[in-house]
Amino acid sequence: MRMHQHRQTVRNPLMKKSAKKSPSKKKSAPNAEIAAAMRQMEKLMSSGDLITQGDLDALLASLHGPSATDGLSDAEADARDEAQELAFSAMEAESEAQVRKLAKRALAKDPDCVDALVVLAGVESDSPKKMIEAMQKAVAAGERSLGTKFFNENTGHFWGLLDTRPYMRATEQLAGLLRAEGFNLDAIRHYEKMLALNPNDNQGVRDPLLGLYLALGSLDEAGKLLQTYKEDASANFAWGRTLERFLSADLTGATAALRKARKGNRFVELYLSGQKGLPKEMPEMYSPGSDEEAILVLDYMSLAWAEHKEAVFWLMEQLMAGTASKATPARTGKRVQ
Repeated sequence: MRMHQHRQTVRNPLMKKSAKKSPSKKKSAPNAEIAAAMRQMEKLMSSGDLITQGDLDALLASLHGPSATDGLSDAEADARDEAQELAFSAMEAESEAQVRKLAKRALAKDPDCVDALVVLAGVESDSPKKMIEAMQKAVAAGERSLGTKFFNENTGHFWGLLDTRPYMRATEQLAGLLRAEGFNLDAIRHYEKMLALNPNDNQGVRDPLLGLYLALGSLDEAGKLLQTYKEDASANFAWGRTLERFLSADLTGATAALRKARKGNRFVELYLSGQKGLPKEMPEMYSPGSDEEAILVLDYMSLAWAEHKEAVFWLMEQLMAGTASKATPARTGKRVQ
């Protein structure tokens, strides 16, 4: 079984500094680094999310590599770490009152604590518009907190540093909200930025991005995305390639892509043709080729197919032709002379 996208709530390693203030952050002693690593591992294991080799590599990179707190005084770095701890506690709180209390305590220590802003937005936003505005503030806070220098030096392997995770999660959430409300160009801008920061795409944002490209008829961009991730064997990319080939007037390629897409997940076609109705809730997990995977594909691709009715009619023709060929009985016996 696979999780629906890779949304880790990985916690930043918290490295305690000396109480003495200094112009810049000091390096922790080796024992302190080991203790921080052990504490971080415990939090990863208790989060309930799937721990990957990439997360372990990110943990080591964050302990020994660049940090968003480099250049801060010990007091400033401590305040930021304490705010992050409070934000994590807010994320795990069982009541809205406790969420508010912990999140506001975190923001009192660090006004740019992204996770605190995100969790507070979840309990205080009473409309999609307000939620989007709150998430825009969280993303902007993440950009300020990390700093231009950190972005410039770490673009290309952003997800590999734990300090970036709150910002990347918030950006993904913002893009998803924008997509849901029809602000497709804004959503595309955020998804493209995420892929530039982290081409490995641990969060799977190429899936909704492909759907948006196809919905808007941006075939050059869709083709480049399909080529960049040509090893992606997911049903989403298979059905996306089918639509991309059809819209590019390559019916031979579209037919070949359709055959491959059907082999990958036959349920997608049933939803696109209206033979099956979509459930009210999205699945949290799926297996390749499953009905659950098809539902996720429709979440990413339904707008694209709906925007191109001629593609749906073509798909229906292919489906009817296949049904007719199966219904025709094979001839048996000898020919009468």
